[in-house]
Amino acid sequence: MVTVLGSGDALLRVIEKAFPKADIHVRGNQVSAVGAASEVALIQRLFDEMMLVLRTGQPMTEDAVERSIAMLKASGNGKDGGPEETPAEVLTQNILSSRGRTIRPKTLNQKRYVDAIDKNTIVFGIGPAGTGKTYLAMAKAVQALQSKQVSRIILTRPAVEAGERLGFLPGTLFDKIDPYLRPLYDALHDMLDPDSIPRLMAAGTIEVAPLAYMRGRTLNEAFVVLDEAQNTTAEQMKMFLTRLGFDSKIVVTGDITQIDLPGGAKSGLREVQQILDGVPDIHFSRLTSEDVVRHKLVGRIVDAYEKYDGHQAANGYQRK
Repeated sequence: MVTVLGSGDALLRVIEKAFPKADIHVRGNQVSAVGAASEVALIQRLFDEMMLVLRTGQPMTEDAVERSIAMLKASGNGKDGGPEETPAEVLTQNILSSRGRTIRPKTLNQKRYVDAIDKNTIVFGIGPAGTGKTYLAMAKAVQALQSKQVSRIILTRPAVEAGERLGFLPGTLFDKIDPYLRPLYDALHDMLDPDSIPRLMAAGTIEVAPLAYMRGRTLNEAFVVLDEAQNTTAEQMKMFLTRLGFDSKIVVTGDITQIDLPGGAKSGLREVQQILDGVPDIHFSRLTSEDVVRHKLVGRIVDAYEKYDGHQAANGYQRK
């Protein structure tokens, strides 16, 4: 019961807060709930899902309980028109186990994003900061390499933030662009033995390079991840997507609310959604503030900015 209710009944308090109109009582090894039929049914499903997760040996956390409740309420309200995945299916789907920790999706949209990567050749992961777009894509890349589905991983992102300042940075060209690729290196260190990374990079099995280095290449038997794609121009996006070779997979990630392109240039990520929407074997996964897996405040910050931007846009329209 400690694993079900949490240390000091922490998980039980999360459930009681989510269902304030229901009375939940625990006596010995029995849990009872009294209230509206719909709420009691959700509570029963929640405990069933928690038990399924716990039987796999994976502990339930307060965050996992909150996400399970959100998934059950969304499906119960008919918000989701697609096939109904259960919280247990989402929370127990392992992508990669490395160095004593397991990488897995934490939300329904994240699971569908991961599943889309398995089913499609090109996948776009679009959403705000902290939704796991890049991290999950890189985990799938490492999984594909380890299972020999591909022979190499290529990680790339535009160094647009540097602009003309690259020449003023010290060191060689690689030293100059290294800060812009550092987030990709950090994720790799979470997923692989750090001692093996230099060896894999020296052998060309893993390549981390700026987007400009992709021009003129054909990428065969590769898992390619383009990060920060909102900072590509339309021409760069077309150039990148046409690098696709045989037995390869491409994942493009970005946040169209954080475009840093100079001079008001149009984002290739924003444009490509209109161009390739509906093309077979290409999938667009859209993540929202509900999929943020960082501190809870990050999701609230994202929502606040979206509300503010919408308000500003409405005011601008009225002035025109």
